Amino acid sequence: MPHTQMPKAKAGLDLSIVVPTFNERGNVERLIAALEVALQGIAWQVIFVDDDSPDGTAAAVKSIAATDSRVQCLHRVGRRGLAGAVIEGAMASAAPFVAVIDGDMQHDETLLPAMFAALRADRADLVIGSRFLQADGLDKGLSAIRQMGSRAAAWLGRKALRAEVSDPVSGFFMIRRTLIEQVAQKLSTDGFKVLFDIIASQATPPRILELSYAFREREVGESKLDSRVVVEYAGLVLGKLTNDLLSVRTVLFGLVGASGILVHLSVLNLLKLGGHNSFEQAQILAALVAMTSNYFINNALTYRDRRHKGWRLMSGYLQFCLVCSVGLAANFAVADLVRTYVPGWIAAGTAGAAVGAIWNYVISTITVW
Repeated sequence: MPHTQMPKAKAGLDLSIVVPTFNERGNVERLIAALEVALQGIAWQVIFVDDDSPDGTAAAVKSIAATDSRVQCLHRVGRRGLAGAVIEGAMASAAPFVAVIDGDMQHDETLLPAMFAALRADRADLVIGSRFLQADGLDKGLSAIRQMGSRAAAWLGRKALRAEVSDPVSGFFMIRRTLIEQVAQKLSTDGFKVLFDIIASQATPPRILELSYAFREREVGESKLDSRVVVEYAGLVLGKLTNDLLSVRTVLFGLVGASGILVHLSVLNLLKLGGHNSFEQAQILAALVAMTSNYFINNALTYRDRRHKGWRLMSGYLQFCLVCSVGLAANFAVADLVRTYVPGWIAAGTAGAAVGAIWNYVISTITVW
């Protein structure tokens, strides 16, 4: 057979820029144009990782990619989350350095050459764009409440890492690709704080350099941050403090379970005050209310990447109740046993609810979601 000549390889890439997106169609062209101006003299590519945006973000990226080989689109279907998008984008890169920047134009892309220069000169392994090195770094991009939240998250991150990093939850950074690859299996795909996770997962602390920039005001689109991000971040921090013995999902389920215990005890107390129910009746009703609360909160938060919708929401609820019926029986049995030795409803109710919560986690993780 005649020898088929292989196509020539393209010149090596210096830098991959990963841009996680959801409903950022209006910013795609603007960001690419800004990168082209900022990165002159650097062999770069940009990888948009889009979570199946309903506004057609992926289509907009692919339209440009058809004529510009520097632009790529990873169109994710059935998966959500900034952290997971960043990990997938970085793992798709072959460049020695990977930058992460938001698609909303709030990060300062003109800082990228300085980040790249520091890594190429071997002055750092990780360069972070920090919003906290100058007093007004957050003034334009965030409301007063979100500024307080960002500062609190950064403070908590520093305490957990025990590292001198002003902005360990920044979404704007550049890193050696190998540092992500060697901890990829340990990283959580949930939440927004992937930088914290990358730093915390390293066996040896990386050399970190921080560069100051001012967070810009968003011009197009809207923020994706919500209350779930706060809980997910708390779960991530707790997971890292246990050396990954507890996953983020396990921690979140535990937090929801703790709220279920409060619901259970509140209902139990109300029924006791009403005086129309026996302890056994009150225990069963309180457990059912707590079970219902746990299902819907877990569906919206803990398992939001695989959450039930439509008819599946109700069938999942019925399945959850069915498989947890054993947990309910254990709850009742333990509570009744404790009540024979410890006077009062609260101690018995707490013991029963705790046993039921453990069973519910094991069963629901295996079967419901």
